[in-house]
Amino acid sequence: MEKPHSPSCDRNKEAIVQILSSLLKDKNHILEIGTGTGQHAVYFAARMPHLIWQCSDRLENHSGIRMWLDEADLENTPDVIELEVNSTWPSFENEVDAIFSANVVHIMSWDSVCKFIKSAAESLAPTGLMIFYGPFNYNGEYTSEGNANFDIWLKDRDSKSAIRDFEAMNNEAGKTGFTLQRDFEMPANNRILVWKKLL
Repeated sequence: MEKPHSPSCDRNKEAIVQILSSLLKDKNHILEIGTGTGQHAVYFAARMPHLIWQCSDRLENHSGIRMWLDEADLENTPDVIELEVNSTWPSFENEVDAIFSANVVHIMSWDSVCKFIKSAAESLAPTGLMIFYGPFNYNGEYTSEGNANFDIWLKDRDSKSAIRDFEAMNNEAGKTGFTLQRDFEMPANNRILVWKKLL
């Protein structure tokens, strides 16, 4: 099997890690939801060696992720774990103090996004962070023509997929005990959204 590779991960990893390095400087244990290829995980974990970077994904993606983890051979990247957003999440016993997910919420249904946020609230330690990277709409409007075209592609691929509205995300997060901390503008019409779990 050839090691999986995402060109977009190469393009955005440096911009993302600059933000994450500041957000996560006092954190210890990060859970990544939807690790994908594994490229982000090894790059971020190498740049932030104080963190345990826990990869998770559906079982069918594990072999590719392990290829990246094995090649990097980092001490702070334990083996990937199986996690299905719509199923019961593993118990993390308050060890996880941040959850990170890149380009995931727009490829799942809104129902699944709501389950994601609810499970994140249950899994995070008090004052933990929930961090999303990707494209988002504001006031029901696309932030670029490229995002509008991307949304058409998403819905053609799966009618339940869509670029998510920031306001809907923020409302759902608020209902499950999160408060918005930061909203970062990123290259290529993406954002990093950061919510903090209340005590």
